[in-house]
Amino acid sequence: MPTVKVYNMAGEAVGEVELSEAVFGIEPNEQALHAVVKNYLANQRQGTQSALTRAEVSGGGKKPYRQKGTGRARQGSTRAPQFTHGGIAFAPKPRSYAYTLNKKLKRLALKSALSAKAAEDAVVVVDELKMDEVKTSAFSRFLKAVGADKALVVTPEVNKNVILSARNIPGVETTIATILNPYMILTGGKVVVDKAALAKIEEVYA
Repeated sequence: MPTVKVYNMAGEAVGEVELSEAVFGIEPNEQALHAVVKNYLANQRQGTQSALTRAEVSGGGKKPYRQKGTGRARQGSTRAPQFTHGGIAFAPKPRSYAYTLNKKLKRLALKSALSAKAAEDAVVVVDELKMDEVKTSAFSRFLKAVGADKALVVTPEVNKNVILSARNIPGVETTIATILNPYMILTGGKVVVDKAALAKIEEVYA
């Protein structure tokens, strides 16, 4: 069972905690991670791209020249795709790129991402992750003290002071335990997690 140190907000080690083997100790499944990250990125797409087909481009109503006798290929409109100012063949139109995956696969991917971070010794547990006031410099000092220059900070619920203190630090993102996803974990550097948030994660996914 993986064991990690527990730190306080001063960056001092104050104990140890055992991580759940079922959540932080599995063999990472690369196929599940790839599928879920691909799905997450697809769901972020706006899908607002649009271009005009030949039916939508203005003009081109008159036959450009007679059908026969010119030696050229027959043409019915100057707005066909092969002409300058013509429409686009198979023009993209606004659509949704979103699709769903089953819960088992998403759960496996999340546990795989957490296990990969634990194997890299990139999970930092904090006994109580809180800020009495909004202070970016103080929060930055805390992250440096625990060796997390790039970090995903996980709290049990929305903590306004932590969010505001962390938002201007490059490479630092904040989230809550109930909306964790593999993409955030894999791209977020070290996982700095509140002890209460860790209990929530293990309770839900173990």
